Amino acid sequence: MLLSAKWNFRLCRLLFTTWSLFFIFTPAPKADVPAHSESAAWSQRSSLAIHSLQSWYDEQTGLYKTTGWWNSANALTTLADYSRVTGSREFDSVFRNTLSAAQKTSPGFINRFYDDEGWWALAWIDEYDITHDQQYLKAAESIFADMSGAWDDTCSGGIWWSKDRKYKNAIANELFLSVAAELAVRAKSTQSRTEYLSWAKREWQWFSRSGMINADHLINDGLDSNCTNNHQQTWTYNQGVAIGGLAELYKADHDSSLLAEAHTIATATLSSPTLIDRHGILHEPCEPNCGGDGSQFKGIFVRNLLSLDEAAPQSEYEKFIDTNANSIWAGAQPPDYHLGLIWAAPSGEVNASTQSSALDVLVAATAISKRDGRASLHK
Repeated sequence: MLLSAKWNFRLCRLLFTTWSLFFIFTPAPKADVPAHSESAAWSQRSSLAIHSLQSWYDEQTGLYKTTGWWNSANALTTLADYSRVTGSREFDSVFRNTLSAAQKTSPGFINRFYDDEGWWALAWIDEYDITHDQQYLKAAESIFADMSGAWDDTCSGGIWWSKDRKYKNAIANELFLSVAAELAVRAKSTQSRTEYLSWAKREWQWFSRSGMINADHLINDGLDSNCTNNHQQTWTYNQGVAIGGLAELYKADHDSSLLAEAHTIATATLSSPTLIDRHGILHEPCEPNCGGDGSQFKGIFVRNLLSLDEAAPQSEYEKFIDTNANSIWAGAQPPDYHLGLIWAAPSGEVNASTQSSALDVLVAATAISKRDGRASLHK
């Protein structure tokens, strides 16, 4: 006897739910699992966590509730990287909305802090890579023009952290390097490419001699009043943005020494007992109380480590990403799939910053799992 339409619907829904739960709760695949199965599993996990992140998105402001201005730029970058890796165009309207709405907070994405500006420039470059819409590239170029005005001869070069011009630090200069290198790869005219490449090479030449890279090949926070290394914390994101910037500069300049330097910093980070625990899980020195800034740092490191791995693959990097992704996912619980500050149990506080930071790792795991079908995170 044929089933009624109602029972047909219920049966189909049951089968769909069962199939979805298979992907959600199946442990991360081992090496002998077919690549397409592993890829589907990580894509599904990333999707669940991405939609959780979007629950904090505020259409009125174009920003993310529970976190700050520069963190929202990073959340948008995570969203863009997810879109590129999975081939999704679901969030194109979010990018358009933020480009318009967020300027009510800071017109042109320009404010007092040059590092804030750098994060927004990188976000718009990522959006350009997905949509090929020139308005995003123009936004990044405009932001970079403001950043370049921060360069002067104090400490023999480099840009300032803020428009107060009282501190030259690592993150602002690493972002300046990254934005210049990414624009050099994407600029439409030969003249523009040459100018951006010149800025990127000038920045790296200064940065590599500034003293901020210490004897352990890790990068401290900045320079003191005597223009020497201030020996402040070696935050994970300082290591990450440097290796990502060098990987991007290599694409523009094809100088193999840039990759060698990036690998040195990456290896030093993965060998640091203050940053990596005995299980291979990344920790920020400020845990479990990292405030509104430190909660974003680790994901930035992993995002940039993947960029380096895309340029010059290393099994050590891929194993590290896989280990951390599995540990993060082990702490994600339905129905919210929230991802916390600490990437090992207990996971600690949860907000849009911790969610997007941990999501960088899930997206990286998705990208690596697609390697047989080669979905590159950065073109």
